[in-house]
Amino acid sequence: MLRSLTLLVSLLIALPVWAAEVRVLPGAGTLANAIAGAAPGDVLVLDAGQFAGPVTIDRPLTITGPEDAFIDGLGRGTVITIDASDVRIAELTITGSGLDSQNLDAGIKILKKADRAVIEGNRLLGNLHGIDVHGGRDAVVRNNTIEGTQTPRMNDRGNGIYVWNAPGTLIEGNTIRWGRDGIFSNTSRKGIYRNNLFRDLRFAVHYMYTNDSEISGNVSIGNHLGYAIMFSNKVVIKDNLSLSDISHGVMLNYANNADVSGNLVRGGADRCTFIYNAHKNLIYDNRFEGCAIGIHFTAGSERNILTGNAFVGNRTQVKYVGTRDIEWSFEGRGNYWSDHPGFDLGGDGIADSAFRPNDLMDHILWSQPAAALLTGAPAVQLIRWAQSSFPATLPGGVVDSAPLMAAPMVTVPPEYTAMEAEAVARRKESDLDDFDIDDLTSH
Repeated sequence: MLRSLTLLVSLLIALPVWAAEVRVLPGAGTLANAIAGAAPGDVLVLDAGQFAGPVTIDRPLTITGPEDAFIDGLGRGTVITIDASDVRIAELTITGSGLDSQNLDAGIKILKKADRAVIEGNRLLGNLHGIDVHGGRDAVVRNNTIEGTQTPRMNDRGNGIYVWNAPGTLIEGNTIRWGRDGIFSNTSRKGIYRNNLFRDLRFAVHYMYTNDSEISGNVSIGNHLGYAIMFSNKVVIKDNLSLSDISHGVMLNYANNADVSGNLVRGGADRCTFIYNAHKNLIYDNRFEGCAIGIHFTAGSERNILTGNAFVGNRTQVKYVGTRDIEWSFEGRGNYWSDHPGFDLGGDGIADSAFRPNDLMDHILWSQPAAALLTGAPAVQLIRWAQSSFPATLPGGVVDSAPLMAAPMVTVPPEYTAMEAEAVARRKESDLDDFDIDDLTSH
């Protein structure tokens, strides 16, 4: 009997305490006091009004409320610091962080060992960094609206979401505008960043030393660069849109073993895609349209496969300077080229003749830009005719032995087309003076 009683008491002690729902009224110190008095698992429901920050959450809690419940950091440090696992922050407005870049002031900061944090449905307005996932594992950042600062120098702004050494982070359904980079992921892995909208930023997504992760279904509109994958390995980049981004749509810079598929880059970028010292990447079923250069391929990039892509209406389809031929078809399937006057007598969707996007004059123009003055000269046209008639005289370069007769299509929803037109209408060249895309020290 005594043994049974002891067992019953032990079971009762082990049962979880029911979480309490606590109403918190606005005012100075009310939120900090509510956190200090809460039990693990409690739900703090904020009334509409202004709550003073900064605050630190040091136990598992949920903090929620209506959108007009404002937590204001009053310009001091990070507004909400999460220093415990299993914290959820939802449906609030968070503003007024400090502007100290060295301390990474943010609207919300998730510290190391603060695992499984959930940040969803919030508005983060005017903070240096919106959300800083700084070491916490398996964080979920979902359906937030993040609007950063608009200081004149873009490099002095913070990021919408900064991920540092935070494996397993899921970032989805967020709308991010202004600030520096939409998502800056540094020294992390196994993240999924999907279905986010990025506008008026430096980079939509910026990877440094981030491996084994996925960027999918995102939309980048009117940013300086869409998706910059740098010094990273085994990244999946699929089904994203880059609409009228200014410099590049997709950049692979020291990026290896990436899977790049189903993406659309269109609308006047200097380079739809830039591949620089990047190896063993699979690039397929993308559409590169209306750029100054469709794809710039350089710096010894080796063993990449390009197949099923569409190069449509780019001023220069490919820029590659080399002394040997590089085959851009795979298992009998090449790419679509809008300037290839091919025929398909066999009806198999593959052109009957190979295609070379560049000739000797292209190489001369790249190395000697002043030669552009001679582009329309009869001698230049004669050289180009001779090379088209006698392919053996062509220099090394890209060869597509199985060009496609039809281009893959990527549909753009009308709301994004309207945003794209707006971005083009208000673009200012002065915005480009802040940094050099190709200068790695500025990243």
